[in-house]
Amino acid sequence: MNLKSLEINGFKSFAKKAVLNFNAPISSIVGPNGSGKSNVAEAFRFALGEQSFKSMRGKRGEDLIFGGTATVPKQNRASVKVTLDNSDKKLPIDFEEVILERVVHRDGVNEYLING
Repeated sequence: MNLKSLEINGFKSFAKKAVLNFNAPISSIVGPNGSGKSNVAEAFRFALGEQSFKSMRGKRGEDLIFGGTATVPKQNRASVKVTLDNSDKKLPIDFEEVILERVVHRDGVNEYLING
C-alpha cells in the first residue's frame, strides 16, 4: 500500500485546494518557516482520524478551518483526502484505490468518508 496523494482544502493555512501527488518516494517536506510544512503533516493525521485537536495546535474543530485574511474570506469547512494505492489488498476491501476523507464544519460536525 502506497500513498498516492493528499488533497487539502480549507484546512488551517490552505485556503484553496492543494493537491500533493506522491509519484516517487518522499522522505521529507522542506520550506521556510510559516510555509505550512507542519500543516501538511497535521492534515494527514486529521484525515486518518486524529481526535486530539490539542495535538494539532487547536482547541476545537473550528480552529482547523481556514480563518480568512484581509483578501481571502474564511472558509466554513475544511476537508482532507488521502488517496492510497490498495492494489496489494493490504486493506481488506475490494478497491484498487482507497480514498479516506474527513470533513470538519464550523459547527463542530465531522464527516468521515471512504471512497465517497
